Parts: sequence; C-alpha cells; structure tokens
Amino acid sequence: MNRYQIFKELRKHRKLAEKRAINFEQNKMAKWLFWILGLMVIGYLIFFAVIFAMIANDSSSTTALELIFGMMPFVLLIDFLVRFMAQQTPAQLVKPYILLPIPKNVCIDSFVLTSLFSTGNLVWFAMLIPYALMSVVFSYGFWAAIGMLVCYYLFILANSQWYSIVRTLITNSMRWWILPICVYALMALPVIIKGGSEKGWDSFFDFYSSIGTAIEQGSILPYLIALVLLLVLAFINRHLQIINVWREISRVEKTTHLKSVSRFAFLDQYGEIGQYIQLEIKTIMRNKNPRKGFIFATAIVLMFSLLISFTTAYDGQFMTNFWCIYNYAIYGAMMILKVMCNEGNYIDCLMVRRENILKLLRAKYIFYSVLLFLPFLLMLPTVFSGKWSILMLVSYGVFTAGFQYFLLFQMAVYNKQTVPLNTKFLSKNGMENNYYQLLVEMAAFFLPLPLIMLMQAVLGNTVAYLTMLVIGIAFIATSPMWMRNIYTRMMKRKYILLEGFRASR
Repeated sequence: MNRYQIFKELRKHRKLAEKRAINFEQNKMAKWLFWILGLMVIGYLIFFAVIFAMIANDSSSTTALELIFGMMPFVLLIDFLVRFMAQQTPAQLVKPYILLPIPKNVCIDSFVLTSLFSTGNLVWFAMLIPYALMSVVFSYGFWAAIGMLVCYYLFILANSQWYSIVRTLITNSMRWWILPICVYALMALPVIIKGGSEKGWDSFFDFYSSIGTAIEQGSILPYLIALVLLLVLAFINRHLQIINVWREISRVEKTTHLKSVSRFAFLDQYGEIGQYIQLEIKTIMRNKNPRKGFIFATAIVLMFSLLISFTTAYDGQFMTNFWCIYNYAIYGAMMILKVMCNEGNYIDCLMVRRENILKLLRAKYIFYSVLLFLPFLLMLPTVFSGKWSILMLVSYGVFTAGFQYFLLFQMAVYNKQTVPLNTKFLSKNGMENNYYQLLVEMAAFFLPLPLIMLMQAVLGNTVAYLTMLVIGIAFIATSPMWMRNIYTRMMKRKYILLEGFRASR
C-alpha cells in the first residue's frame, strides 16, 4: 500500500471507530442528544453573527473586516479550549496499528491530515458565513468575503495543530501549561502593558484588525502568514507525535523500591470503607494519570478561587451563581465522571466478594465530599469581603455533594472503558468519544443554574439558598439508598462491564 491508500484506509477506520467501540450502544442515543446540543450552539453562533453584523454596519470608525479580525484572538482562544472536550491527539489514536506492518510515521501523518479535515474545524463558519453575507459581501464584494473566510479557516486549522502540540506536551508534564499561558499573554501584550486600560484594548484591537485592513486592500500577506503558521505548526506537531509514540513504544518499566509505605492509620477504624478510602488516596499519590488529574483539578480550583475572591470580573448575579457551582464541581467533573475507569485495571479482583464495589463507591463518595472543603476554604475570602454570604457558600457546597454528585456517580453504571494508570499516549480508547459522559457533565454544570436563577427571581436569595441546602441534605441523607441502586444496576450489567473493561485495557 502506498501512502495515499494507507491514508484512505485509516480515514475509513476512524469513521467506523465509534461503531466498533465498546460503548457504541450507550453513545448512540447520547450522540443524538449531543447533535441537538450542537445545533443549539450553531444557533447561538448565528445569533452572535447578527449582533456583530449590526455593530459593524452601524460603526463609522471600524469596517466589517476589521471588526471580525479584531475579535479573532478571542475566537481562537475559545476554539482552543473547546477542543479539550472532543479532540484526541494523533499519538492517542495509534495503538490499534502498532503491531501492523504499517510505517508508524505514515500513521501519524495520516492522523495529522485527518485532524485538518475534521468537520469540527468548520463549526465557526456558522458565525462567519452569516456575518460575511450581512456585512462584507455588499460592502466589499464577493471575493473579499471569500478572502475573509479562507484566511479565518487557515488560522483555525493552525489553531487545531497548536492545540494538538499543547495537549501532547501537557500529557507529558503539567508544567507545559506555562507555554500556552505565555503565548496568550504575549498575544495580549498591549493590554498588559497598559494595565487593561481603554488605550490598551484599543491597541490590542488595532493590531489584529490590521489583518482585515490588509484583506480590504487586496494584500496576500495575511494568507501567507496564516499558511506559513499552519505549515510550521503541522510540522512541529508531526515531529512531536512521532517522538512521543516511539518513546511510549520503547518505554521500559521501572521497578522502584519504596523506602517507606504511606499509611493512613486513622482510617483503619472505619473498616473496609476506610481501606477503600486509603486505596483512593494511594491511587492518586502513586499513579501518574490519577495524580495528574488531581493536580490539574486543584490548580483550576485555586485559580478560579483567586479570580472570584480578588477581582470584580465575576460579580454579576449570573456569574456569581455559575462560578460558585462550577468551582465546587471541578473535582467531580474531572475525577468522579470517570468513576470505576481506574478500577477497570483490576475490576476482576473487586468482583470476587459481594458488595465490594458498593463499599468502594461509598468510600469514593466520602472522599470527594470531604475534598469539597478545599474550594470552600479557598472561597471564604468572598465572605470576608462581603461579596458572598456564608449561607450561599455552604448551600452550594452541600448541593454539590448531594445533587451534583448523585448525577455524576450514575456514570458508574455506564463507564466500561479502562483508563491506564500510567500509560499516557497509547491507550486503546480515548474518553473523549464518550458522549454520554459529556452530557452528564453538562447536566451537572448547567441544569442547576436555571433552577437557582428562577428561585432567586421568585423567592429571593435567602429562600433560594435554603432550598438548595435542603435539596443537598436530602440527597446526602439518602445516599445509601441511591448508592445501592447504582450498585444493583451495575450488577445487572456485570458481564457487559467486565467485557468492556477487559477489552479496553
């Protein structure tokens, strides 16, 4: 087979990947719901296109092309962050082909090219095309509108390669988060230098809107810059993926001799539940992937707590509710959502004794509920400064431990993909293709908000907080019942779960 034939075959494999996946049936319905959600996102993008077009048409100081390119850094930043939910890196897709007589470099090249042809790169056209029709075509002509779309598309493709580079580096080490932070700080340099003043934002906007000015004047320089950037990032991405795949293939297991064994003797008094809490703690402490997830979640909690407590950026009613709920739910969204996936590595041992898994789930629930004290303590400055009330802080925490954890723990019934404890790149299946997880995560984050806002509007803040507190306490008090319900449903699917965990190791 030549390179083109290999590319066609691998592209066909990726298109059929979800049908071959062990979680296909549970994803099938969830994917329909995900597509409905996608249509809602497209609707919002069209709405924003109308708003921006009206602003551009009414503006006498900024042209339509200058406005849309002045906003491009924000579009690319949002695009970069959203890709973490859905896009896998090429190195994560190689494992099924490792033992086949196919050059690994050709596999990587194929997956890099496939990422460029992904339909996800076209989503932003739901905003760009209506904007072009309403503000660019009739002012600058058809070819100017085409030029705008082509230039934007090249930058979005470059952004997809930038994401893949950053994602791969972060998988190696969390320290690589410094790279995107520095890059985006460099992009916002005019704002930083002038302390976020109006002149700083004007300089920032003028710099990026000059791309639109160049397109108006018929210059090919913006296209050349975007194309060169795309080619450079694609070359770096390809080289990086090859390095990491070969490093993982040639990895030698190291046996370390522990000088001391961490013991949490105070947990022994709680019997088997205490032992399973120790297991959860030691899993995080001793294994790379769980430890990385815990550190990442803690860093996000710390960052958002500082932003909430010491800035005025999120002082509005909606943002206050959203960020308080979000900050409490980070540990759940990043760790509980994949409940039992780590245990998939040794699920057979847990199935040996009756109700082992029930006790494990209870231990996990206790551990992650106690962990909520960390965001609670970090957000206390908002109470001391008078921004939030202690009732609000307590009620949101209890609501998270009750209702939101109730939703997230339901994934124990449906998760059947093993997450490697230490292997980084060559896992059989990425969790990103589990639409069911995405839907549960979105439900846990966004369903409470309309309920809270409605209660605040109708009943007032105090009654709303008390209602949330009561709901949270009710779910916590009934946790033995719904935990047993989860366990019972898991046992009915025992052989399906075992098959899935074994197949995905």
